[in-house]
Amino acid sequence: MVGFGWRKPANVAGTSAPAILLSLFVATGGLLFGYDTGSINGILLMESFKKDFSTGFKDDDGNPAMSPSQVSLVVAMLSAGTIVGALLSAPIGDLWGRRLSLIAALGIFCVGAIFQVCATNVPLLVVGRTLAGVGVGVVSVLVPLYQSEMAPKWVRGTLVCAYQLSITAGLFAAAGINILTHNMEGAAAYRIPIGLQLTWAVVLALGLLILPETPRYLIKRGYKDAAAISLSRLRRLDITHPALIEELAEIQANHEYEMALGPDTYKDIFFGEPHLGRRTLTGCGLQMLQQLTGVNFIMYYGTTFFKSGGVKDPYLITLIMQIINMVSTIPGLFVVESWGRRRLLIVGAAGMAICQLLIASFATANGNVEEPKESQSQILVIFVAIYIFFFAASWGPVVWVVTSEIYPLKVRAKSMSVSTAANWLLNFGIAYGTPYMVDTERIEGSGSIDLGSRIFFLWGAFCILSIAFVWFMVYETSKISLEQIDELYERVDHAWNSRRFEPSWSFQQMRDFGFSESGIPPQEPQLELQQSHSSGSQSETGGSSTNTTTTTSRDDKLPIPVGHVDFSY
Repeated sequence: MVGFGWRKPANVAGTSAPAILLSLFVATGGLLFGYDTGSINGILLMESFKKDFSTGFKDDDGNPAMSPSQVSLVVAMLSAGTIVGALLSAPIGDLWGRRLSLIAALGIFCVGAIFQVCATNVPLLVVGRTLAGVGVGVVSVLVPLYQSEMAPKWVRGTLVCAYQLSITAGLFAAAGINILTHNMEGAAAYRIPIGLQLTWAVVLALGLLILPETPRYLIKRGYKDAAAISLSRLRRLDITHPALIEELAEIQANHEYEMALGPDTYKDIFFGEPHLGRRTLTGCGLQMLQQLTGVNFIMYYGTTFFKSGGVKDPYLITLIMQIINMVSTIPGLFVVESWGRRRLLIVGAAGMAICQLLIASFATANGNVEEPKESQSQILVIFVAIYIFFFAASWGPVVWVVTSEIYPLKVRAKSMSVSTAANWLLNFGIAYGTPYMVDTERIEGSGSIDLGSRIFFLWGAFCILSIAFVWFMVYETSKISLEQIDELYERVDHAWNSRRFEPSWSFQQMRDFGFSESGIPPQEPQLELQQSHSSGSQSETGGSSTNTTTTTSRDDKLPIPVGHVDFSY
């Protein structure tokens, strides 16, 4: 475990077990989105579903079917709801707290799931999926946010990656349940998979009732005593322990330092300091490019796409893809700390681009045929599987890691909500547009341009673009605390130089004196944070004793020595 950077540093006080276990439990919120996505993937192909929800549309064999517009609406309205939920997550997350907002989101999700189970027509089904999407949207912002604010820095990336692992586990579970139910007669074939998503939502909501609020949120709201109790539960240290007092003081000093640089409005996430516009652009770009890798083309429409590609048992192949997706996330958990965020994203994008361009090239060379050869189907399955491996080990989990940690506390919820909404906006576009780009049902007169496997040219081009974006925009944030990321953006001009960064600032000194004795002074003029209390002390004692007063004030603010202990948890 040493090689993967998972060993707790010897000079870190307390224990990390409570924070790790809480983060892993909350990560299971990803099951909700993963399961919903996986279930609709298979349900769309079920004969009983098409029979019950068809409005008279027929396929080429004369059987009941759904038009591309209906399929788009059913699939994409979940994503439309998630956009709303992601944008709502910031105000409610800052007002009610991360924990209570998550509980409320799970309640909305359950209402949406009940609507879906009871639906007998497309409009009611769409309403249910939209409501469920609102809940998923809030969860998708606040789960990584809750994890990053709870987790120790030396294992933070791995724990946030567990959120993506939960999404893949939900996809896998849904694929397995679809196999068990798709041959059933009547509405039970699709209502059982839909109804089962309620179970974990209830379990997660009950668990959140007894979990603590994050200490960083409590500091943001000014509840220092409650923050001390929360941090004490997470570190298993008494609230009077010097290490816990110092960690809490550093979190508070960092927040006050951030607020001294400017307010925490929505305008400031684009134009504020320190370098908030660059950080917001990085988060939005990563989330959008994650969708433009094309992974949800496979997750939403993989079963019908494989059937149109000549695969004999599309349900089985979909299940295999979900197994690969889930298992391949595990390597990402192992190397996200040792390799770092940048290297893993670049390697993953390169691997995905190669696979996708090969798939599209083979499809173009063989032409668009009604009955693809078995060899063509095998090539399609093999390279899609390799592509899924690269995504699941890199862009799947690491994007959530980066966007959960690069923002300062004062705007973390707002910035995460905007970047996650960008993800869901592209998710909606792909979910809604795919039936028009790729005629998965091969229905004449459907209005589709029928790109088939050539759609992978598009996804491959975006993967190449992703490599350049990561190189120029993504800073390496592994092994440093959330507070030290502010220092990273202040001191490092270019993302490609960020791996050599070594944190050195004390934010208590930055707050009190405008610079840190232990590190490099900030740039002028944006970090001119001369404290008013320093000038006030000087004026009280007179100008002749300026040096003595400054020294005394500085000594009063320095923490009591407690040995070689790392306080930047």
